Amino acid sequence: MDNNVKQTEPDYQAAGRASLVKGSAWMTAGSVFSRFLGAIYIIPWNAWMATSLANALFARGYNIYSFFLIVSTAGIPGAISKQIAHYNALNEYSTGNKLFKQGLKIMALTGIITAALMYFAAPAIAQIFGDGDPHLIPVLKALSAALLIIPVMSISRGYFQGYNQMAPSAISQFVEQVGRVLYMLAATFVIMKVQKGSYVGAVVQSTFAAFIGAVCGLVILGVYFVKQLPRLQKLARGSRTNNQAEQQNFFFEIWGQALPFIILDAGIIIFQLFDQATFDFMMKTFYRLSKETLDSLYALFSFNANKLIMITVSLATAMSVTAVPLLSAAFSRRDRQNVRVQIANTLQLFLLVMIPASLGMYAVARPLYILFYGYDRIGIYVLQFNSIVAILMGLFTVLSSILQGVYQNRLAIRYFLVGLIAKMIMQYPLIWLLGVFGPLAATAVGMTVSCLLMLKLLMLKFDFSLGQTINRTCGMLCLAVLMLVGVMLVDHVGYHMVPTLSRGFAFSMLLLEVFIGALIYGYLLLRTHLGERILGQRVAHVRQSLHIK
Repeated sequence: MDNNVKQTEPDYQAAGRASLVKGSAWMTAGSVFSRFLGAIYIIPWNAWMATSLANALFARGYNIYSFFLIVSTAGIPGAISKQIAHYNALNEYSTGNKLFKQGLKIMALTGIITAALMYFAAPAIAQIFGDGDPHLIPVLKALSAALLIIPVMSISRGYFQGYNQMAPSAISQFVEQVGRVLYMLAATFVIMKVQKGSYVGAVVQSTFAAFIGAVCGLVILGVYFVKQLPRLQKLARGSRTNNQAEQQNFFFEIWGQALPFIILDAGIIIFQLFDQATFDFMMKTFYRLSKETLDSLYALFSFNANKLIMITVSLATAMSVTAVPLLSAAFSRRDRQNVRVQIANTLQLFLLVMIPASLGMYAVARPLYILFYGYDRIGIYVLQFNSIVAILMGLFTVLSSILQGVYQNRLAIRYFLVGLIAKMIMQYPLIWLLGVFGPLAATAVGMTVSCLLMLKLLMLKFDFSLGQTINRTCGMLCLAVLMLVGVMLVDHVGYHMVPTLSRGFAFSMLLLEVFIGALIYGYLLLRTHLGERILGQRVAHVRQSLHIK
């Protein structure tokens, strides 16, 4: 009997790693392409707007909308995928379907309530978080329309994720972003270039584009659901019947699991809202600056840099979405060994991608920032600083999802709140010391506190050993630093030989630096065999086909 267990455990672990890698690949592709589209539109959009005030207005509106969005939806995909994976692991597919149907009703109602609240409370919200800016009111009202659609779309993504099918979520996410960006650019061009209108009107239409994108994403999910329906019905007919669950009302179960996801998924946004509410006041305490200057400085880290670093943070979101159902299924089977393996796999896969992505963005910050926003020395430094903070943001996202996957919701929330308090305490003195970099430094402090507490919990509660993960992280860090040095050397030589700050040259340098960085890190990853230790034998086949020893 013991022999059989020993034989099947590696199969479970290999299957779990394969599912994690495959699911993460889909979600990473969807998230990265969506974030890339969400950043690349900035180039023409900024050129047509011709004022940084549009960036600040957009950022203030979107931060508030993001919070409402997370409250109304973000907890639901994670909660639904977690619970459906739980019931599927017990062969109770029909119970999971009943949960999903009740969840749809709840989400439709939630969408109506949050949309109405954001629309009618827009003047009060603008007073609190927008320093009374009247231009923020129509922006918030335009954004509220998307809240009618996105909750239903969100729970549909969670349903597919519960079956470990990440492609529908990833593709709908990408299509949603395409629809949003196309409408945004078309509306901005017509208002600013054809009608010669106000930037406020263009920002209003740019934010209404979230509704257009949501409709596009929901249509894609509907197509996938129709295709999958025969298979899903077959699984439900062959599943074990849980008479108690069949009579159950899932309202409290859905929200009991969703609320921790809502709070923790809102973690980064809550940090940013605190920055938004306090930045002007704290800066004016130490510096004599006009309202326009404060808006420009706020836009540097809250809009300009944030748009770019969220491309790398989205990698963490992709990993966490994939990890939750896998951890929940292993936890439901009471397979503690597999839980430990999934935790290690998730952390190592995240760090394998996140460390080079963040250090790579640090290295290419000059051409990247010039390409999107034009040359700004402080803006480039803010982007570099923020790219390092992004590692901590991503780690917080992954760790909080891991804790939720193993049903440690209450402690995950507590540790987030401790980190938030640490940020609040450090914000004022760090703005005094570092100016515009202060809010980012305070975020780094808060995220570090939360992450350390979460790691300690995993070690104590699940006997999770950090030894292997730390050793491999040190290896990844060494490889990423070598890549960083190589890319920054190319950047220094390139701009020394051709002293121009044009967007055309920045684009050429960016392509060259990204290619060289990927080449250096990819080669070192294969040469040291580190990639195959984390990703499995497929990487070994790639190494052998390239004749790398």
